[in-house]
Amino acid sequence: MKNSALILIDFQNDYFEEFDQAKFVLKNTLKASKNAALLLNKFREKNMKIIHVQHAALENSIPFFHMNTKGFDIHESVTPIKNEEVIVKNHVNSFLNTRLHDVLQASNIEDVIICGAMSHMCVNSAARASSELNYNTTVVHDACATLDLEFDGVTVDASMVHASSMAALAFAFAQSKSTHEMLDSL
Repeated sequence: MKNSALILIDFQNDYFEEFDQAKFVLKNTLKASKNAALLLNKFREKNMKIIHVQHAALENSIPFFHMNTKGFDIHESVTPIKNEEVIVKNHVNSFLNTRLHDVLQASNIEDVIICGAMSHMCVNSAARASSELNYNTTVVHDACATLDLEFDGVTVDASMVHASSMAALAFAFAQSKSTHEMLDSL
């Protein structure tokens, strides 16, 4: 997996319950980011490509991730260091109107490993786009977080939202691995 990149999506303070000014708290974000940090450390040890993706809200399109706020900042558990790419996006899809694909191509990346938030939105969208761009795509399922959703009067627990998202991705778009499975394969 020498031509691999780790993509960490939207591990920003506004999603973390532990951040006292969080504007859109997800379930188990800290647990997911701790698993992501294990991957991040392994990629750093092996000097492999690391890309942090950070969502910037367009004006008042969403009530969180507003630039120049602490909620916009990447959480301290996975803070980028010098020479790690940080790509700012304005859409759910990390590839849409960003330089992500160009960065991956410039580094001859073949394998994309994705983790982050939210499982059913930005992680799902990035994994599908990655697959459609012919990258070998893996989603590290226990390094992702989401929240309860409601549809047509039915509340869907975050664990079910996450599981259905991972199942759909694993069916046709990406491999799904745990953090430890991913670490073992590196």
